[in-house]
Amino acid sequence: MIDLHTHSTASDGTFSPEELVYLAKKEGLQALALTDHDTIDGLEIAYQIAQKENLPFLCGVEISIQFNGPGHFHLLGYFLHPQIPEINTTLVKLKKAREERNKKIIEKLNSLGIKITLEELKNIAKGEIGRPHIAYLLVKKGIVKTFEEAFEKYLKKGAPAYAPKALLSPQSAINLILAAKGAPILAHPFTLKLSYFELEKYLRTLKDFGLIGIEAYYTEHNPDFTKFLINCAKKFDFLITGGSDFHGKNKPDIKLGKGFGNLKVPFECYEKLKNFLEKFS
Repeated sequence: MIDLHTHSTASDGTFSPEELVYLAKKEGLQALALTDHDTIDGLEIAYQIAQKENLPFLCGVEISIQFNGPGHFHLLGYFLHPQIPEINTTLVKLKKAREERNKKIIEKLNSLGIKITLEELKNIAKGEIGRPHIAYLLVKKGIVKTFEEAFEKYLKKGAPAYAPKALLSPQSAINLILAAKGAPILAHPFTLKLSYFELEKYLRTLKDFGLIGIEAYYTEHNPDFTKFLINCAKKFDFLITGGSDFHGKNKPDIKLGKGFGNLKVPFECYEKLKNFLEKFS
């Protein structure tokens, strides 16, 4: 059992990077990657703990990408080591833009008569503030009953408190990861919300940009879609990865390494990804 897609308190997870590694060890995972949203702040300590625990570990990041289609595009980047200055320079700029976005969302909620403050969110979030923290606060204040309702009613794209996010283009993000000696992987392709035909066509474009793999094994991918992605990977000579998208209590139904209970990511996904990265070292 391995998990190459997880989140910590450095972004919007509820386990600290250290706690995540210890949990992975406790659950018997054979390999782990930390892939926080738009930040690498948790990688150094997670890497150190993983080394002490003799847990095979990859450093990662999940970056939000510009996409003109019906869904949304996230790109995973994997690295052997936590020091990635080329990536961090860009992520710091995105962090500042995200802070401005949070202020806009708060202002919109305030204008709707919902009183929340940045200070309240800072007390909730142990790391970067994101929409999940705002959703949690809306539930806590009794504005909505559930996390899902918060997004549906206020925070999702098209909702009254939504504010757009600063995003990199697919090509620039892929090139950024490759230049930093990393492996760019398309995260959870189902979120693009493309038909099989459209997705295969788009994968060809991403291949031309330098994409080297796709996340075929994923919590919310059904068996047919996973099989389709594996066939696409063979067709385009992509690496195959997989993970749960574990967030702790922010996604309580998703378990580390297991997803909804039936996720099984082959260990060879880790081995082949690590072998690709070692070519750069």
